[in-house]
Amino acid sequence: MASDFTPPQNPPSSPVPKKKIRREDALAYHSSGRKGKIEVVPTKPCATARDLALAYSPGVAEPCLEIEKDPDASYLYTARGNLVAVVSNGTAVLGLGNIGPAAGKPVMEGKGVLFKKFADVDVFDINVDALEIDKFCTVVKALEPTFGGVNLEDIKAPECFVIEARLKKEMQIPVFHDDQHGTAIISGAALLNALEIAGKKIGDVRVVVSGAGASAIACTKFYLALGVKRENVLMVDTKGVIYRGRTEGMNEWKAEFAAETKCRTLADALKGADVMLGCSTKGMVTQEMVKSMAKDPIVFALANPDPEIDYPEAKAAREDVIMATGRSDFPNQVNNVLGFPYIFRGALDVRAKAITEEMKMAAAKALAELAKQDVPDSVSRAYAGEKFRFGRDYIIPKPLDPRVLLWVAPAVAQAAIDGGVARVKLDMDEYRDRLRKLQSRSHQVMGSIFTKAKKKLARIVFPEGHHPKIQQAAEILREEAICEPVLLGPVEAIRRSIADQRLDDLDGVTIIDPMDSPEFSRYVARYWELRQRRGITVEEARRRIRTRNYFGAVMLELGEVDGLVTGLTSGYADAVRPSLEVVRTRAGKRAAGVYIVVTKHDFKFFADCTVNIDPDADELAEIAITTSDLARYFEVTPRVAMLSYSTFGSAGGGSPQKMRDAAALVRQRRPDLEVEGEIQVAIATNGDVRVPEFPFSTLKEDANVFVFPNLDSANIAYQLLENVGGAEVIGPVLLGMHKPVNCLQMGCSVQSIVNLAAITALRAQGDQFLF
Repeated sequence: MASDFTPPQNPPSSPVPKKKIRREDALAYHSSGRKGKIEVVPTKPCATARDLALAYSPGVAEPCLEIEKDPDASYLYTARGNLVAVVSNGTAVLGLGNIGPAAGKPVMEGKGVLFKKFADVDVFDINVDALEIDKFCTVVKALEPTFGGVNLEDIKAPECFVIEARLKKEMQIPVFHDDQHGTAIISGAALLNALEIAGKKIGDVRVVVSGAGASAIACTKFYLALGVKRENVLMVDTKGVIYRGRTEGMNEWKAEFAAETKCRTLADALKGADVMLGCSTKGMVTQEMVKSMAKDPIVFALANPDPEIDYPEAKAAREDVIMATGRSDFPNQVNNVLGFPYIFRGALDVRAKAITEEMKMAAAKALAELAKQDVPDSVSRAYAGEKFRFGRDYIIPKPLDPRVLLWVAPAVAQAAIDGGVARVKLDMDEYRDRLRKLQSRSHQVMGSIFTKAKKKLARIVFPEGHHPKIQQAAEILREEAICEPVLLGPVEAIRRSIADQRLDDLDGVTIIDPMDSPEFSRYVARYWELRQRRGITVEEARRRIRTRNYFGAVMLELGEVDGLVTGLTSGYADAVRPSLEVVRTRAGKRAAGVYIVVTKHDFKFFADCTVNIDPDADELAEIAITTSDLARYFEVTPRVAMLSYSTFGSAGGGSPQKMRDAAALVRQRRPDLEVEGEIQVAIATNGDVRVPEFPFSTLKEDANVFVFPNLDSANIAYQLLENVGGAEVIGPVLLGMHKPVNCLQMGCSVQSIVNLAAITALRAQGDQFLF
């Protein structure tokens, strides 16, 4: 029996931009170049005859035989454990209705894109030409050996209820109808926080639901599980309030919510109501209806693309309204992308047999709690610099917040383990670390540095202690026991900022204002002693020590801290100058800046990118050696390429000669290092060309330490890879200093600060770390 009312089943899974998308642009997006939005990419090499023999016949027979003996081995030898089927028959595609499986395929591909982007889950979209429930279920069930989970999508009500229930009962992998449960989980998280802000108890509130399709019914059931009382719920469809005794337009799923009430219209139902959940259609709710609701009304108008009432209209009707919609151009977007990628990530990683109510509840509570945490600047940058803080206009995390993976997936995985539906148990700390590595290649590269830095808690001074990013990084560094931060700046202002950001792990952190420090005169005297023969008077020394970079540098030089990190708010030259004057370079050494450039498959060391404008051969040799020493502390065997536009004399000029001379000096000073030059990048990184064409080359494997002939080439190269090539960069790491000093990129992220502080802390552990 089909429902007479089929609302949009859920908010779209991608943000709705403020500017209307032109039809021509959307069609061109999908049809240009390789058609559609997805492709299958091999994860193993297929370049040689041996590769092909391993990938297919005869090598492929071996995993086949292992899986025959133990079907669960399919999770080890195939992609099944990270593969989800997005399955639809196209009967309820977004707000377009029953357009069929072929027409719905672009949506299913889009769902696959979101799975991959947000949680690295691979997807095959399965578009089934089957309107009959039995036929549809037969097809999906038969696909079970291929997949680790099934995401049902865009199937109309009430058939979707029957299909999901049947497949969950008959299949041993997770089956999840996102149109129902995705909206329920996300809006459920929003409801918990909205009630907290409104000061209302969930068991006391009256809830009115506009709509009686898949989303509306699933959301209502989820709200009941959260604590809403059934007698406090009224559901309204196109025929009006669903009341006891009504026969028109009814079915068994609506009948479950038939209420004993005299209300017959949505307007009647909303009088005095605390919550309005809209899963219906545009314009169903008027300003008068909102005005009739209780104090601090909660309005979730989730119809898309146009909500039941526009956000500006609702706010004009009631200043105290707490509102969410499915749109990205209004606050509090209920977007299913906050749910399904991470729910399946957690379920897949424990090989769950099902997605249970407890797992859904865990996801909602994790989202609700995350919304109360401080929002990093990286999220604000993704939304044109807009700042977010828990309150009426921020009750759920933003869809582009990368922390959602780290909160929701572990919560779901733990609930699966606790509920007995997990085939695999996980150490949650290790699992969160694995997710961080999945999310950020730089975090994976930094893993060994974090571990080594924790062996001895170094004190690292941050002259820009007033900046919120420094404070946020300091909390992470303290919480992870990577180092003990010391913040320089106005004490009371910093403490207020820490309190405003609720950085609880910074309780008791050392904060020093140079102007009020009892050590000020002693630091002035020390700086003057160091620089008195460089034209510095006592008064000039006093003036400079008032600046935090000089104060911090003297702290480090005197051994009262173990390292210094600065540069967030100033240019590199200004940031590094005080340390070059006070801390100085090691005897006979020269400072140089190295970036670790992290690509999809590996990482390389680029030097010198920040300090030496046009180093000579001797200086380049020194840079190559100190960069190689740095590489070893990332557990990398250094292979050095002295880069040029020439390879082994193929072109003339002073620069190639300089790089040849530098390579020769490295061989003399450090015969243990693999070094080659002068050499072009294409040859240094391509053994298939280098080995047959230049068999005399000392590089037996591809280079991973690149030394550039001048600052122009080095600086341009790393920035091109970062901003055009999609690489991540760590650094710059300042080499050659007498004590550990590092200068940040101006305006860099909190994670970059944490990374560089960890490297500084590692260097501070002793003179054996000479890079």
